[in-house]
Amino acid sequence: MTGIAVALLVLLGLLVVLVQATVGASRASTAADLAALAAADAARGLTEGEPCAVAGEVARKHDVDLVHCAQIGTTGHIVDVTTSLRISPILNDATGRARAGPPPALP
Repeated sequence: MTGIAVALLVLLGLLVVLVQATVGASRASTAADLAALAAADAARGLTEGEPCAVAGEVARKHDVDLVHCAQIGTTGHIVDVTTSLRISPILNDATGRARAGPPPALP
């Protein structure tokens, strides 16, 4: 009986770790999406601010670290963002990556 209880507790612990990892990955990904969209708006002049500074502010508001931000493309209106979130000492950091910019020009 004790063995079954221990096995159930171990399984429950693993489930908690899996849920933490899933939630962390979702938070990092969502923050990267939002940061990239805000930075792309700033790159196009639709909002004020330097694009990567805007991305950093959005990431900070979501309690996520901005790891990488770069303006790419011939016009610099596309922004590539990578975020990271520390989940726990046991797990690796969760990361998110997003790219945003204007829609492609029609032929």
